[in-house]
Amino acid sequence: MNRADLADFLRTRREALQPADVGIGAGQRRRAPGLRREEVALLAGMSTDYYARLEQQRAPQPSEQMLTSIARALRLTLDERDHLYLLAGHNPPSRVRRSEHVAPALLRVLDRLHDTPALVVSDLGVTLAQNAMSLALNGDEMHFTGPARSAVFRWFTDPAARARYPERDHAHQSRVQAANLRAAVGGGAGEADARALVEELVRQSAEFRSVWAAHEVARRFDDHKTLVHPELGEIEVDCQPLFTENAAQALLVLTPRAGTDAADKLRLLQVVGVTFAG
Repeated sequence: MNRADLADFLRTRREALQPADVGIGAGQRRRAPGLRREEVALLAGMSTDYYARLEQQRAPQPSEQMLTSIARALRLTLDERDHLYLLAGHNPPSRVRRSEHVAPALLRVLDRLHDTPALVVSDLGVTLAQNAMSLALNGDEMHFTGPARSAVFRWFTDPAARARYPERDHAHQSRVQAANLRAAVGGGAGEADARALVEELVRQSAEFRSVWAAHEVARRFDDHKTLVHPELGEIEVDCQPLFTENAAQALLVLTPRAGTDAADKLRLLQVVGVTFAG
């Protein structure tokens, strides 16, 4: 681990970012260029003290998971991400089709969406980034570990995931989830992750085995969804995906369905905030 170069790299990348680049209001006049350390720490989901010690060459070696979060917070390109890993004494992740590194182009759009729920997901249904409105609507979808990181896996194994949709829509959602997963299988490099997820679902869920046998294949998120919030009830939204060029990631933007009370409920969500997790 090269502490001196790592500290310099983090500092220069932080100072190169403006608050507007990451969706933060500039607020009062700033005495130093770029983002503050506490802002980067907040974006990365870590303590300000630990991030500050990284820039001060006093921190222990960061984990690969922490480096992924820092790269996302600093909006690093793939080349910059790889450099960050090397400075921290880790081998960079292989550049396969499926990656945990969120495409900077999607993050730039996500950063500018303040009044509508939006999130970035992988083709395996792993949530890679959420804005505040998505957290308020869906809860924190990034804290899961193991196979449960995939929304497809949670749909077939976790009753709490199914409670997010009206029961009348469950059968349809099961087909959509399975069809999305089948589209991800056989997608080239990185397909081992998809096949491992399928094997685990086959082992755990009789319903998955049934819908999987239908061999439906579709990369879709449904144009129209009815979501169930624990306090506000049903909220009807339209879902618009924006894919990366290789379709391995998508930014999902949820807008209120015309002719419903969804707009009022989403405005209320901005006041209510996050009321449940997971």
